[in-house]
Amino acid sequence: MLRRLADLPLLLLLLGLTAVAMWLPASHAVIHSDHKTARAFFYSSLILLVLTGMIGIAVANRRPRNPVRASLAALVLAYAVLPFAMALPVYEALGDTRFINAWFEMVSSFTTTGATVYDVDRLPESVHLWRALVGWMGGFFILVAGIAILAPMNLGGVEVVSGKVPGRSAEGLSQITHTATPARRMAQQGAAVFPAYVGLTVILWGVLVIAGERSLVAFCHAMSSVSTSGISPVGGLEGAASGLWGEMAVFVVLLAALSRRAWPGAALYDRGARLVNDPEVRLGLSIVVVLPVLLFLRHWLYAPEDAADSVASALHALWGGAFTTLSFLTTTGFVSVDWQAATGWSGLGTPGLVLAGLAIFGGGIATTAGGVKLLRVYALLRQGERELERLVHPNSIGGAGATLRRLRGEGAYTAWIFFILFACAIGVSIALLTLVGVEFEPAMILTVAALTSSGPLAEIAATDPLSYAALGPEPKVILAGVMVLGRVELLAILVLLSPDVWRR
Repeated sequence: MLRRLADLPLLLLLLGLTAVAMWLPASHAVIHSDHKTARAFFYSSLILLVLTGMIGIAVANRRPRNPVRASLAALVLAYAVLPFAMALPVYEALGDTRFINAWFEMVSSFTTTGATVYDVDRLPESVHLWRALVGWMGGFFILVAGIAILAPMNLGGVEVVSGKVPGRSAEGLSQITHTATPARRMAQQGAAVFPAYVGLTVILWGVLVIAGERSLVAFCHAMSSVSTSGISPVGGLEGAASGLWGEMAVFVVLLAALSRRAWPGAALYDRGARLVNDPEVRLGLSIVVVLPVLLFLRHWLYAPEDAADSVASALHALWGGAFTTLSFLTTTGFVSVDWQAATGWSGLGTPGLVLAGLAIFGGGIATTAGGVKLLRVYALLRQGERELERLVHPNSIGGAGATLRRLRGEGAYTAWIFFILFACAIGVSIALLTLVGVEFEPAMILTVAALTSSGPLAEIAATDPLSYAALGPEPKVILAGVMVLGRVELLAILVLLSPDVWRR
């Protein structure tokens, strides 16, 4: 039975798992006597299960002619098709909303962006649970797909360390073509990651409950932290009851988004190296330490005279800066309760610009974090360092081993290409948003928030908070496309559209 299921298309299996996942918010709604919401989730689940079964019977004995194309197509179509299914119970449960709003909400959740068009008080608790659960599933999906689908084809940041052309690795393409179907590879990698993913979520949930948080809120924040989606039923950690201890627990969990090595399963590079020697971990921790310290020292240069100048305020400023820095570096979007103390202490007039830069940097490759990714930034930094050395010693030979030489050479080249594509995507998205009536500055902030999978950035990056609910249908469709583009990465889509992939 399980063998037959593994031979089905990956997208169909994902649709079935989505339907089964709806039983959790349905059960929560029944327990709390919210029968309207329970019926919405339960009936939507039944419809999707029947649809999945019918399609499964129709395609049971079919195998893709080109498994490479099928793998990438399944990854892209998952973000194109599944949000429609996920939006069905939300649309039915609310009743007074448009389907495009429910669809936008699910695209944002599944891509772990965390942008929302609804006020916190408008949604039932079971719908909040569904939003967080969809974000949690989206984080797990990209965490597994990064190894099972993208890594064998030198995509998702792996091309930086391999030095090979994205999508044209002979070993990777051979593995995809002859070893297993996309569903089998996803199942194998998922079995390795799932225990740690669930275990970390449950542990954080328990810690937040012990810290004084309500069980539902703690569960949603735990899922949002592990998946770096930043979804909250109370408007963020500012409205949470867990306080400083809860933020510390979330801080520890967010460190896992700095490197793939923090998760079990296949290592992407330098398999024998220690976690502390990982370039992404070292670069990420350096940013988390240096940036809050710079903001702290800025107090004596630019802070207003009436700013608090006590030991307590200084410690609150340091913690608020460190937590928020890590949160936006991993594209989670949670803001510390002490972030206002940090900005007030430093006298920083435009904190949103700093957070936008952190979100663009992003977290580790093949993790739940979005953005450009730390390894690409590290490759460009090492290449810049090497070029400065050559200015002093033009005939010198760069050392430090074959891996670092490849990182400075072919890796930096592909990283620079990705940066150019990333910048082009920002420019095109801003142009499209301005064409449909969005002002330039909001368009830029919304684009960066969507492309880096850090939706809460829109609320704090501008002088006045931006509202996704105030946007029309056209901007929402554009931003939803940008969210998918930022989650899948443009290189994977270009490989999918290349003629080589479409040849038999």
